[in-house]
Amino acid sequence: MDAILVKGNGPLRGRIPIAGAKNACLGLMPATLLSEEPLTLTNVPRLSDIATMSHLLESLGTEVQALNEGRVIVTSSHEIANDRADYDIVRKMRASFHVLGPLLARHGHAVVSLPGGCAIGARPVNFHLEGLQALGAEMELKDGYVHASAPKGLKGARHRLPFASVGATENILMAATLARGTTILENAAREPEIVDLVKCLRAMGAQIEGEGSETLTIEGVDRLHGTTHRVVADRIEMGTYMLAPVITHGEVELVGGSIELLGSFVEKLHEAGVDVTPTNEGIRVKRAAERIRAVDVRTEVFPGFPTDLQAQMMALMCTAEGSCALEETIFENRFMHAPELIRMGAKIDVHGNTATVTGVERLKGAPVMATDLRASVSLILAALAAEGETLVSRVYHLDRGYERVEEKLGACGALIERVAA
Repeated sequence: MDAILVKGNGPLRGRIPIAGAKNACLGLMPATLLSEEPLTLTNVPRLSDIATMSHLLESLGTEVQALNEGRVIVTSSHEIANDRADYDIVRKMRASFHVLGPLLARHGHAVVSLPGGCAIGARPVNFHLEGLQALGAEMELKDGYVHASAPKGLKGARHRLPFASVGATENILMAATLARGTTILENAAREPEIVDLVKCLRAMGAQIEGEGSETLTIEGVDRLHGTTHRVVADRIEMGTYMLAPVITHGEVELVGGSIELLGSFVEKLHEAGVDVTPTNEGIRVKRAAERIRAVDVRTEVFPGFPTDLQAQMMALMCTAEGSCALEETIFENRFMHAPELIRMGAKIDVHGNTATVTGVERLKGAPVMATDLRASVSLILAALAAEGETLVSRVYHLDRGYERVEEKLGACGALIERVAA
């Protein structure tokens, strides 16, 4: 099993290209099941999660072809040969559950395993199921699988999500594109990844209004056609690499980045003493203050502070001036990186869904273990600013969401390498 070895080496300087968004791509790929014609995605990130979704689609009968070293994926679901998404694939990644809505809408039947993914909380799928039931689907849970059918086809309806779940919004949205009549989805997720999915579905012939707002209106159509769509930039990768020069007293340009994708996060960085400025090719990030100021953070659904950047922000706050509170409101069990940061000399006190961080002058390298995707990269950020060597083990989590992190950081001067653990 691989590990990442990092040696604290001073300021990072250079340029880091921002890949296409993992979360957007995983929402877009199942849309191929809605049409007999090819769907081509460009600006695809080269990640293990993308390979897992490709494998799942192939198991359903989709033809998947990767081009341009994996940056372009062409999918064709001219025939759905299988409507069962097996546990062995779905358990690896929660986004696999997104095939349920498209299979129901076009095929009328689906058997999908309950999902897996990072161990950051229960994240139940009842919001997905309730929304699809509102469209006329019949559901039965049996032996760890959701058995879903729409014997009379799906029919448009008004449905309000109890929570603005991104996954549930995507599943219901895709199903509604082929449902008869009008669907009004209230309290829908507003994330850029949802907006990106709507743009793609609209290019395929779907009739959707309201993306970026709390209400989506979908007028069902008889069929969708193929299209080519460019995946939006990954705002979580961008936010992560925005912190790398800050934590090391450096300066980095993020090529392809956009401040508009991370408004609340950028506001917190400004409050902490960070300069974030647009450039012709993206954004430039550097410290404005000698020492970062501690700032309180509360995670929220978009446009609030992203839960997927909470761990990385905690790493930065470990060496900030003063104390701050990080409140996690989206997922339980999302402070599992805190004990590992404490091994590096951080002062963190966790009570329930709030972590209080008191900054120290300097962290020290130590052997640490990644517990989930975002926790793994938070430990790498902390290691960049620490004295000595840090060995981060179990980095298979990292490969699910970050494309060639050693190359991107190494090009800016980091002493980082992948080693056999």
